[in-house]
Amino acid sequence: MSHDARLAALNIELPTPAAPAANYVPFVIAGNMLYIAGQIPVFNGEVRFLGKLGAGTDVETGKQAARLCGLNIISQARAALGGSLDRVKRCVKLGGFVNCTGDFIDHPQVVNGASDLMVEVFGDAGKHARFAVGAVSLPRGVAVEVDAIFEIA
Repeated sequence: MSHDARLAALNIELPTPAAPAANYVPFVIAGNMLYIAGQIPVFNGEVRFLGKLGAGTDVETGKQAARLCGLNIISQARAALGGSLDRVKRCVKLGGFVNCTGDFIDHPQVVNGASDLMVEVFGDAGKHARFAVGAVSLPRGVAVEVDAIFEIA
């Protein structure tokens, strides 16, 4: 099954790719690699999941925020590849930033929201290396930001 067909079979609605909020581009293709800039939990222009993990925002909410970041990553990838995900060979790496207190330690569980989505959509090609780190703040006060690297055909 193609990646596009799998996305449709899962009834996953992708958000409209967000325009850059500063002086950068949303993606870069270099050779057979696709780099997606950090994506925050925005759905069609609406910022969602504001807050700080460990100070009022729980792990499950953070995980949902990371999943929305992942949906934005996939949306940007589809835009970068001319409207189809079928050139994606694999998700190589995700980088997850969690807006959290200094004593918060469950970063990996939060970023699993994005990681689980990549495997759900791309199957074995969605298994990736990653990092999940804490940050004292993130743009617009969001709970999570995630970037990605894909290998493409």
